[in-house]
Amino acid sequence: MKSRFKSYYNDIAWRTSELSRARRLKVGSIVVKDDRIISIGYNGTPAGWDNNCETRVHVTASGGKIDFEDIVKEYPYIDENDSRYKLVTLDEVLHAESNALAKLAKSNESGQGASMFCTHAPCIHCAKMIYQAGIETVYYSTSYRDTTGIQFLTKAGVNVVHLK
Repeated sequence: MKSRFKSYYNDIAWRTSELSRARRLKVGSIVVKDDRIISIGYNGTPAGWDNNCETRVHVTASGGKIDFEDIVKEYPYIDENDSRYKLVTLDEVLHAESNALAKLAKSNESGQGASMFCTHAPCIHCAKMIYQAGIETVYYSTSYRDTTGIQFLTKAGVNVVHLK
């Protein structure tokens, strides 16, 4: 695939991420085959659910010494009662890659031999589904803290390209 098309599809994946209602992290993914976008996905709740992707987790009392700087880093938000909290993604939230693959499965298209463009490196769970869908190449922009998804895809023979 030509460099300019990689850049174009990568841009579309990022634009797709903007459709997410997540507050903490918006992720987008598209599937491309024969120079056509055949599916898109972004992280969010299942169809028909409310669009709240995160829950608030408040600071709890600690038995040891409390370092205020650590608390501010860990719990960066302050609610209407001046209580510190962090946002934690709900278990029911679908990842962008799995959302794109689920939409692809509902269509008449096949992922066999297709490419996937992701704003972020896939997690291990999405990587397994990407492999099973027959995706040939995965392009991603932002690394994920856990590299097991990338390691799995590489081991499985999927081409993995980090777009920088």
